[in-house]
Amino acid sequence: MDEFDINLLNALQADGRLTNNELADRIGLSASQCSRRRAALEESGVIESYHAVLAAEAVGLDVLVFIQVGLATHSPDSAQAFVRLVDGIEEVQEAFSLTGDADYLVKMAVPDLKTLSRILNDVFLPHRSVARVHSYVVLDRVKQTTRLPLRYLSEVHGTQGGRPRTSATRKRLAKRPAKSPQLRVGTSAAGNRRADPEKG
Repeated sequence: MDEFDINLLNALQADGRLTNNELADRIGLSASQCSRRRAALEESGVIESYHAVLAAEAVGLDVLVFIQVGLATHSPDSAQAFVRLVDGIEEVQEAFSLTGDADYLVKMAVPDLKTLSRILNDVFLPHRSVARVHSYVVLDRVKQTTRLPLRYLSEVHGTQGGRPRTSATRKRLAKRPAKSPQLRVGTSAAGNRRADPEKG
């Protein structure tokens, strides 16, 4: 993967509807070259899919909630049962297996708190794999993006700002002390494990 691939990916992350002719104008290649590179990135799985992102509120989904889930038992069978559970809930947008106190973090979009309460009471809590749930209703979304940072690819491939790095630049970077990674954590309105989220 070179800087043209990286620039192509950045352009498509900004607008996945770009045609090959439009990509050619943006990254400085011919349309046929863009087409071949795009096809190769799709074939290799770097580009997973193209889709429309809908506005949740515009389709009646006014409540975004995160749910921490603790499993009843830590066994492969229990984990598989929970995965099947969330896979069958249309309101679940994403689900993650975690380190720490909670076993899973589930993101859901629902129309209202009544619907959230019903899903917690009638779907999650009765399920044999679930021991406890904690719900966190989002007050405000301060950032939303599907764009991945590609500057690390540029560093791996020896480019800086779309230009090849000089040997002096590489030596200077090699002398820099490594920085400890820092995690920025956002906050949301906290709920609790009680069945009725309106009382949380």
